[in-house]
Amino acid sequence: MRRKVTNRNIALPDLQYNSVKLSKFINSVMQDGKKQTARAVVYRAFDYIKEKTDNPNPLEVFDLAIKNASPLVEVRSRRIGGANYQVPREVRPERRNALAVRWIISAARLKKGQPMHIKLADEIIAASKNEGTAVKKKEDTRKMAESNKAFAHFAW
Repeated sequence: MRRKVTNRNIALPDLQYNSVKLSKFINSVMQDGKKQTARAVVYRAFDYIKEKTDNPNPLEVFDLAIKNASPLVEVRSRRIGGANYQVPREVRPERRNALAVRWIISAARLKKGQPMHIKLADEIIAASKNEGTAVKKKEDTRKMAESNKAFAHFAW
């Protein structure tokens, strides 16, 4: 059995909104170590969210988007007796947030023809309304787990 990880790095809250979750989101947006650029993109996206929605606090929209894009179950491959089975498993809370962040950012990066802050803001707004590519990915994952429920007894 695996040991518990004791020395997790604790992220510091971000500068503007004082949120640890947003700080981790900025780190995920960052490419090639360009944190200042990632911060600028995320903060401009939050300003855009403020404009587009009636909510003066974009952090609430962001939290709702993360919550809506977070999967509850996923499938993991398990090799048993020469056959691979897709075994549905419950997702740990840390992984749930990490997957939601990853899916929102990748959905924004796949869009074409607009600046990154607008694509990111649109994807966050869509996820907060239970729409968009990230939420669709969550639903696909849930359906996959649902269809493989027969193999749940193989869970380890």
